Amino acid sequence: MLASWTPPSLLLLLLFLLPSDSSVRWVSLRGAPLRHLLLDPQSGWVYVGGVDHLYQLTSDLEPAFQVKTGPHLDSPDCLPPIVPAHCPSARPTHNHNKLLLLEAGPGAEPGSVIVCGSLYQGICEKRNVSNISQLVYQSSNPVDTEYVAANDPHVSTVGIVLTTGGGANGSTLRFLLVGRGFTGKGLGDIPPITARRLHPAVFPRRVFGQEDELGKLTIGSYSEYDSHFVKALAIGDHVYFLFSRRDVRYKREHGTYVARLCVADRDFDSYVEVPLLCRGDHNLAQGAWLGRRSEKPALFVAMAAGWAPTSVSTDKSALCVYGVEELDAAMEAARVSCYTKGGRGVTGQEEEAYVVYTSSSHCLTLPESSVSKYPCGGEHTPSPISGAKPLEATPVYTAATRLTAVASATEAGHTVAFVGDREGRLHKVLVRPDGSGERYGSVLVDDGSAVNADLLLDAGQQNLFVMTSSRLSKVPVSSCDQNVDCQSCLATRDLYCGWCVLEGRCSRQHDCERHLRANNWIWSFDQSKRCVTVRSVQPANQSKDEQTQVTLSLALLPILSATESLSCVFHGLPPGPASVAGTSVTCRSPSPALLPPPPSGRDHVILPVSLRFGQVTVATADVTFYDCGAVSRLNRSSQCLACVDSAWKCNWCPLDQQCTHRDTCANRHVVLNQRVSLSACLPVWLSPNPSVCRQDSSGPGRCPLVFGLQSSALVPVGMTSSVVLKAQNLQVYKDEAPYVCVVDLEGVQVNLTADVQKNQDNTNTFTCGPHQFDYAVSQLVYSAAIFLRTGTRRIDTLPGLQLQLYNCSAGQSDCSQCRAVPKEYGCVWCGGSPAPSCVYNQSCASVPADTCPPPQITQVHPRSGPLEGGVLVTISGSNMGMSYHDVMGGVTVAGVLCPPQPEEYQISTRVVCRLQASQKQRAGPVLVTVGTGPPGRSIINFSYQDPRILDLTPNRGPLSGGTRVTVRGRQLLTGQTSNLSVFLGSHPCYRLEEVSDKQLVCQTPSRNQTGKVLVRVLFGKAERSSPNVTFRYVEDPVITNATPTESFYAGGRLVLASGRNLDVVQRAVMSVWVEPVDVQRVRRRRRRVALLSARQQVVFNGTVETVSERCSVLSSSQMTCPTPAVPSEVQVKGVWFQMDNVRVHYESIKGKTFTYHPNPRLFPLNREAPDAPYRFKAGGVIAVEGEDMTRAMSRQEVTVLLGDQECEVKTLDSTHLYCEPPAVQPMSADDSGGLPRLQVLMGHLQVDLGTVQYDGDSLLPPIPLPAQIGLGAGAALVILSVLVVILVYRRKSKQALRDYKKVLLQLETLEINVGDQCRKEFTDLMTEMMDLSSDVGGPGLPLLDYRTYAERVFFPGHQAAPLSRHLDLPESRRHTVEQGLRQLNNLLNNRLFLTRFIHTLEAQQGFSQRDRGYVASLLTMALHDKLEYFTEVMKTLLQDLVQQYVAKNPKLMLRRTETVVEKMLTNWMSICLYSFLKEVAGEPLYMLYRAIKYQVDKGPVDAVTGKAKRTLNDSHLLREDIDYCAVTLTVLVKNGAEVQPCPVKVLDMDTITQVKDKILDQVYRGAAFSQRPAADTLDLEWRSGQAGHLTLSDDDVTAVVQGRWKRLNTLQHYKVPDGATVALVARSQSSSGARVNQVFQTGEKTPMLESEEEEGLRLWHLVKSSEDPDIPKHRKSSMRERERAKAIPEIYLTRLLSMKGTLQKFVDDVFVAILSTKRPPPIAVRFFFDFLDDMAEKHGIDDPETVHIWKTNSLPLRFWVNILKNPQFVLDVQVSDSIDAVLSVIAQTFIDSCTTSEHKVGRDSPVNKLLYAREIPRYKQLVERYYSDIHSAASGCYQEMNSTLTELSGSFASEMNSLVALHELYKYINKYYDQVMMSLEEDSSGQKMQLAYRLQQVAALLENKVTDL
Repeated sequence: MLASWTPPSLLLLLLFLLPSDSSVRWVSLRGAPLRHLLLDPQSGWVYVGGVDHLYQLTSDLEPAFQVKTGPHLDSPDCLPPIVPAHCPSARPTHNHNKLLLLEAGPGAEPGSVIVCGSLYQGICEKRNVSNISQLVYQSSNPVDTEYVAANDPHVSTVGIVLTTGGGANGSTLRFLLVGRGFTGKGLGDIPPITARRLHPAVFPRRVFGQEDELGKLTIGSYSEYDSHFVKALAIGDHVYFLFSRRDVRYKREHGTYVARLCVADRDFDSYVEVPLLCRGDHNLAQGAWLGRRSEKPALFVAMAAGWAPTSVSTDKSALCVYGVEELDAAMEAARVSCYTKGGRGVTGQEEEAYVVYTSSSHCLTLPESSVSKYPCGGEHTPSPISGAKPLEATPVYTAATRLTAVASATEAGHTVAFVGDREGRLHKVLVRPDGSGERYGSVLVDDGSAVNADLLLDAGQQNLFVMTSSRLSKVPVSSCDQNVDCQSCLATRDLYCGWCVLEGRCSRQHDCERHLRANNWIWSFDQSKRCVTVRSVQPANQSKDEQTQVTLSLALLPILSATESLSCVFHGLPPGPASVAGTSVTCRSPSPALLPPPPSGRDHVILPVSLRFGQVTVATADVTFYDCGAVSRLNRSSQCLACVDSAWKCNWCPLDQQCTHRDTCANRHVVLNQRVSLSACLPVWLSPNPSVCRQDSSGPGRCPLVFGLQSSALVPVGMTSSVVLKAQNLQVYKDEAPYVCVVDLEGVQVNLTADVQKNQDNTNTFTCGPHQFDYAVSQLVYSAAIFLRTGTRRIDTLPGLQLQLYNCSAGQSDCSQCRAVPKEYGCVWCGGSPAPSCVYNQSCASVPADTCPPPQITQVHPRSGPLEGGVLVTISGSNMGMSYHDVMGGVTVAGVLCPPQPEEYQISTRVVCRLQASQKQRAGPVLVTVGTGPPGRSIINFSYQDPRILDLTPNRGPLSGGTRVTVRGRQLLTGQTSNLSVFLGSHPCYRLEEVSDKQLVCQTPSRNQTGKVLVRVLFGKAERSSPNVTFRYVEDPVITNATPTESFYAGGRLVLASGRNLDVVQRAVMSVWVEPVDVQRVRRRRRRVALLSARQQVVFNGTVETVSERCSVLSSSQMTCPTPAVPSEVQVKGVWFQMDNVRVHYESIKGKTFTYHPNPRLFPLNREAPDAPYRFKAGGVIAVEGEDMTRAMSRQEVTVLLGDQECEVKTLDSTHLYCEPPAVQPMSADDSGGLPRLQVLMGHLQVDLGTVQYDGDSLLPPIPLPAQIGLGAGAALVILSVLVVILVYRRKSKQALRDYKKVLLQLETLEINVGDQCRKEFTDLMTEMMDLSSDVGGPGLPLLDYRTYAERVFFPGHQAAPLSRHLDLPESRRHTVEQGLRQLNNLLNNRLFLTRFIHTLEAQQGFSQRDRGYVASLLTMALHDKLEYFTEVMKTLLQDLVQQYVAKNPKLMLRRTETVVEKMLTNWMSICLYSFLKEVAGEPLYMLYRAIKYQVDKGPVDAVTGKAKRTLNDSHLLREDIDYCAVTLTVLVKNGAEVQPCPVKVLDMDTITQVKDKILDQVYRGAAFSQRPAADTLDLEWRSGQAGHLTLSDDDVTAVVQGRWKRLNTLQHYKVPDGATVALVARSQSSSGARVNQVFQTGEKTPMLESEEEEGLRLWHLVKSSEDPDIPKHRKSSMRERERAKAIPEIYLTRLLSMKGTLQKFVDDVFVAILSTKRPPPIAVRFFFDFLDDMAEKHGIDDPETVHIWKTNSLPLRFWVNILKNPQFVLDVQVSDSIDAVLSVIAQTFIDSCTTSEHKVGRDSPVNKLLYAREIPRYKQLVERYYSDIHSAASGCYQEMNSTLTELSGSFASEMNSLVALHELYKYINKYYDQVMMSLEEDSSGQKMQLAYRLQQVAALLENKVTDL
């Protein structure tokens, strides 16, 4: 293996830190995907093997050495060394690392690194363990015994280095035990488990050599037991392999197994395996680790659920743990059962063990002692053994993302598993002893990249090395140090972590120095433990002006040594000593000078106190420091009360005006805090005996205080008033300054003198000086604060003590309001000048009014009400009483008493009363009487009305509601509108608009049943309805179909919706829900959408926009909706129809999805000069060019306007539009007189393509008058001459003109009738096919069995295919020949032999193309049981074929079947797609066949020429008018003993054989063709009466002979009437001898009877193949008509159109079934298309057309066209000539659809191409989408394809006659024996494998001859 070394300085390695976890280090490496990871525990070196790269890194992931191991020239089909001349398939190939193992050196010598790659058949090498760039060992010429690893990147390889004492002379033997999967490439006989020599290796022994004495696992079929190895492990004297494979004995499903071998067992006799079962259907191992659980060894396995029955893993996965003891016990049980019990259990019924891998050994019944006597087996013991009972385990952890790797470790007696998944995450799982588990954390290592199965722990189990596709990461097993406090540490619940209290960090237990002491390390996973916390603090609060002792009481405290101590630290202050007593710690509070002040607006500050050990904080608590001075400052009006009543221990010094924490004051007097003696005293204003408390100086009751007003608190403004205050506890103020009353009035302090009077109860009365108060605000009452001041001291005022200043005139606008003011205010209504007003009674100069004026009414609402009353009437005005009682019983409305409502009454201004009933309609004023005074009368009259309902429109609507109904009536505006409600039955109808007197509009509610409901209108409590006014609920509208299903962004395309009850809705719209692609651009998009048509409704909801268009309802079953226009920048999220409240989503209509496409592009008529007019010559058509014009538009929907007239659209395709303009140039549309403009209208899309100028109307310069006169004279002469010629010619042309008009009329009539004929034919066909569909899908679908299918596809046209033959040999030679054929089969399984054999045959000139196909099919038969191998050989040959065509013309590859491999590809596709044909494509293909047959048989078919009236093939079209009519025969069918009549439709022009075929079709309808009798074995009898039997035949003595023409007999010839009775009877021997009918059996290729030819007669049926020149005279008269008909035979081509239109649906169904990607394409197609893409990429072919051609040639043209043309390959049917002609046209259409060339048609194009000219572009899009979807989808993986091929091999292998195929193949070997032998002997690899010698052995056995062996 070649390698190159790169210095570390040139390594492009990047070392980063993941931002999400700073503790994770990673390095990015080339060579993705990285394959293997190796760690040297001694040196710490890390080795990584990837693709073409090897790396050696330090334990810190720093790069040291790199080796480049590829790519190199290699081929998996060639043996090393690679010589290009001998290996043409060799290519530069990547080298994938397959094994990376560490081999210890002998003694103290350094070891080596074993490296195996996928190149050169998987050979290995040794490299220096200290420097991998140094090669220790490499074979210069490796032989086949040195091929170790799998030579396929996708096939697994595992290995383990073992050392035993089994060397020569008892020396140490070191060997490599390797497990590898089956590749099918190169040498195909390498066992799955082999032992390879490492040391000693003395010649002829080879390092890595496979030797018989070292042992190997021998199996039968390598591909059958294709194992996927996961891990190799050594435990004691055994080695274990973990792998997954298919269970071929029982369920044939994939499962996981563990195999065990004794290390010293050289013969593998000790091989035992048992299946592993991880409950929950987790059956495929992904990764494994040998660890410990509960101190016992255990196997940790990451399992995934497989995609049954394949080996493909799903995301559902789990972690299961299996004890090694239980595993060994299960293996021992299997060994005991197979050694001593014949593999049976205790009962002898159930199988417990068996010999696996199709070995010749079987379970035995040896003595029981043999189990212990031969613990590692022996020659006579059965081997290899597999246990039948799985070892079960319950998942420890399950995941929805596939787990890919696992490792485990033990921490403090606990087991933790580290599990990696395919998304790049590493999960941490606690594994409990009881088998349960819990995930407690995860780390994102590499987002989106799967974790490799090589997940390793470093030697100290501190870190994990995690490898992903291109990255190696070093992940700590825990991240304890990331948690900075105890709470976060314990919250992680990390098995590794705990809080180290005295070190103040989160750490592992052994990292905490004092973890052995109690309460020093708290484990995070123990939920019963809590952090060290403070339970209480004493004192919890204290004055900031004093220093005290603070005691902290803790829940738990770590144990300290005698020399260790704690300290206390208050926030930001120096630490202080702490004394510990039990769990209490005492500290001294800080000095007051060090404490911070309280925050603004607060009277305290909270400081944390920390208990520390050194610099480590053990616990914290809060201590409150309060400021008494701040308490008083925050309460200026009552400082003493606030001080002594506060939560803190504050006292008040009255003389000092100070709040202090001390118990004494500087001036002696002190008022103590209430908490000193709170209950000893009550305030004097509350105490019944104030003298009791006078000696107590504590509490608020001792505060100097103004506690009340002796005078009234109510003070009127504008009057001079005095205020008298009462105070207490003022004795402390002796010989002080005089007292002053202070009133705070709107921010201004008013000082008033105060006279003091001392009372006997130790209180004082203060009379403030008189003062006239006033305030500016307009309100009745204003509150003003008042207090006493002596000098500078402010005496507290009782909270809430204020003066209530009031102004009577503020807000009292009338007499009633004024008199309603409480009497204590003294407000009166004064009638003085200038106007009456409300004033204080002492301010009124006149006599106050005793009564108020009558009420004045200004407004009444509503002004009408129903006769029943019940509505509330609101009366507004003035002087309407001072209270509710004033107006109670005093309100009348139109003469009817109206009781006021007390809760709605407002003094003087509003009265609300409830209207009472009236017996009749009346009108009158509203009267309000207050007390006994005169009433107030309204100017407005109130009316009692009797509203009526007249009608309702519309009077019906859907059950879902939403219909806008209009209720018409009179006097509907009765009462308040808010009291007006409408009901449909018992459900409210929601009002939508303002109500008028004659109508109201509401929206109907939903209802659960249909029927009529009464319309009720409620006017308050009055109800109106009419029995004639009802609303009828009908069923919701239902849309059953809507077409078309796509539109342009511009919208406006009419969608025709069909259904039921569409006309019951009032408003139907089509809505589109769109969402902006970029949410940030929503506003700009809204502005753009606002520019849409005014007909649309645009509704915005956040980033969601809804665009709607109004629909037009045509009838109850149809409506049309223009599609809404949507901006091109948005994404369409949904389309629906909104019909009132009924919403129908487009997707719910037959599962269709509505699609919006970009607007089509239309190019100007003059693309070079768009402003110049387009010159048009009258009589032609205007061609418009564009793009995507038919993507969402049809010809009928396009309107083209030229000026003011229409240009009739004739043709529309994707790129062209042709329209025929008027004969005369139209006028301009805008009447401007200019040239007309051509406008194309597609829905809302209007495109102006420029002006058009007719050539005849060109503007020429004026002609001079003389010239005009000369021109006129000349023109007159010319006209006279022309008239003379016309008169002469006219007579002769009249007859021709009449003939032309007749033909023209015939053409027009034919064109009109074609459409009607298509519709009628299609209706008849669909009726027939619906009857047929009941038979299809079950036994009615006549699918061929696989054997017949394969025979017809592999060997088309062969009469005796090998599948149907047997090996015809004498019994004496049979055994020898069969033995030789088996050896030949073994040779064919050697890829080198097979490829050389094929290439040699193809090089021979006599090897014809027919031989190539025959040999390919024989190889397919012979290798059918090994389809994986067959596929690999085919790929190898195809690679050679690609190489040949790349050098020439790659587009021609696979175009024809010219080589063996091309026919192999055809057969391979046929095998792989059989199930697809069976399940998907078979039914539509059969329906197409039946539709064709039904249509062809409905018209006449010429039995001789095969031409038919109904066909798609113009060469098989019957171009004559044949007079025929349909005849219904009554066929007598015998059903057991009973004879039943069966009607059968035939034609009177049918031959007798055709009639028999149609009868058989009807009688045996639904039966396979092979199961019904042949027509030539039956006779047709016409039965008339009881004895009248006439046998009908195609040819008898009654046949008509004219000259040398004989006509076949028909029903018309026999004059069989309609309704005649016939019967099919078995043909007698005498009649069968003539064998007349056999020739004309439908479908026979020979149209003529040889006997008739010999007699000189020519047969004909409907038309003669060539005209007879001897025409009788009586037919001369018809010659002219016949000639005229033959002059225009193309008139009958319209029959092709009719046939095509009728079959169109069935053709579409077949094409869609083949090319649809709605269901996953067959895996074989995906696999092979991926292969072609790889080949194109490998050879640098970037032309997409070439790859498209390859795919087309390999699948559609190679397989599907063959099936379309020959449905008899798949179906048991008969294909006649006429049906074959139709199928040929359809197949040609399929071919045209798959080509990349542009499909252009013209007048000279073949008719077949013209037929499908419109459909082919659509089919092309289908093909391109099919290819694109397969290319963009996930590639068909190798494993899935292999699983499918394995299943196919097992399913159909028994159908193949392989011995006959081998015998036929040997005939070609014998024919070219010398050339084949020469080719094998010239190949060096063939010489090594002795292929020529083995072929000689085969020849000796098969030919019984002696060779030079």
